[in-house]
Amino acid sequence: MNRQKVAMPDEAPGDEWMNIGAEVARRFADLGADDFPAPVRDTVGRFLLDTFGVIAGAARAPGIAEMNRATAGFEPEGRTTVLLDEAGRGPSIAAMLNGAAAHALDFDDQHDPARIHAFCVVLPAALAASEAKGGVDGRSFVTAVACGVELFCRLGLACYNSLGKGWHPTTALGSIAAALTAGRIFGLDGERMAHAMGLAFTQMSGTTQFIADGALAKRMGPGFAARNGVLAARLAETGVTGPTRFLEGKAGLFALYERGEVTPDILRERIGSRWHLLDVSMKPYPCCRCVHSTIQLGLELYEEGIRPDDIASATITLGAVNADIVGAPFVPDHANPVVHAQFNACYGLAAALTDGRVGLATYTAERVRAPESALASRFEVVVPGTIEATAIAPAAIEIVLKDGRTVSKSTQTMKGAPDQPMSPEEISDKFADCLAWGFGADRATSDRLAETILAIEGADDIRDVVAAFRAARADG
Repeated sequence: MNRQKVAMPDEAPGDEWMNIGAEVARRFADLGADDFPAPVRDTVGRFLLDTFGVIAGAARAPGIAEMNRATAGFEPEGRTTVLLDEAGRGPSIAAMLNGAAAHALDFDDQHDPARIHAFCVVLPAALAASEAKGGVDGRSFVTAVACGVELFCRLGLACYNSLGKGWHPTTALGSIAAALTAGRIFGLDGERMAHAMGLAFTQMSGTTQFIADGALAKRMGPGFAARNGVLAARLAETGVTGPTRFLEGKAGLFALYERGEVTPDILRERIGSRWHLLDVSMKPYPCCRCVHSTIQLGLELYEEGIRPDDIASATITLGAVNADIVGAPFVPDHANPVVHAQFNACYGLAAALTDGRVGLATYTAERVRAPESALASRFEVVVPGTIEATAIAPAAIEIVLKDGRTVSKSTQTMKGAPDQPMSPEEISDKFADCLAWGFGADRATSDRLAETILAIEGADDIRDVVAAFRAARADG
């Protein structure tokens, strides 16, 4: 990939970078439903299933019930569904709450090179906009989601070191993607779509400090982005204008947030024919994607017979960005144990080596604080000069055994990525596990809901799918 520091308008403005935001908005607004080939629509359907599943699993996640209660006391009851609450809210707040739920388990998808979680932002924005508008059919819904996810992936690829600067790309860039999604639902033309995306940029925020501090605010990030996008699209629909040079302007995304470290061509190259959303990864483990390679290696070592009682110490090798996110020492009595563990490679490795599996039960306060988690305190994360700083998949482990021997293992790939995908059976099992965990639903209930979601394109009204989700929650 050709990465360069692009000259900003106050340095050497060039016509090639002018109006790129408005151009991208227009081109996505002009795409018709027939411009989305079957592989794209199938991929969107598969990840919609995954996202509804992880939302269901979040019914027991710390912070979700509290967020629902907090907004119930602040916001009037509205007609837009909060998937994990009994009462509805206004569209923006419903999008926020559903986005937080979609990300609460850190079990949602990720585009690994772009470093963004797409569907936890885009699905809640699409649901809120669809219920606000009313009468939105499944084909229109899937088209809007595909647009939002594709733009989101392109933004993450263009802003390739956003995470390394301290931004949480899902929260920050997600506002713009959510605006496009909601704008498609509302039927905005290219001009108003540009205003919607500019208004979303105006609200843009998102910092990795909530990761460093192990705060529940981490799960709120996608919710904030979904909320911002829905509100921005609604404002633009009614004629409110936003900055149309929100990408390339002197105080736009490229200069202000990314400090010129961007590859802008990715945003507009082959829109409608090159689909980056096909490269989105599905998560097999409910924790930060930066930990997944470490967990894989730990599970392989468990299968080879390595057990905690054998281990004196271990060194985990990660790239610089991964290490910055998940490389801190494990703190058994952390104030927010679940978030801390989700973003801790040492804990992920220890859990894999102790239990021989990593799932939803791995990331509860009780499990994180259990005596066996002390194994993680014997591990450390290091950064070599041999792994590209922004590379997400590469990882290596070296374990020193108590008898003096060493065991080493490394990988360049991650389970769930396009080159190592989860099987249909694994996807179905993950969905069922999430419904069982969050709703107490049996397999027959989860299979019925999965069938409804996978047939979403044929729905006459997207509210029928929402009703099926709510019914599964009640049945559980």
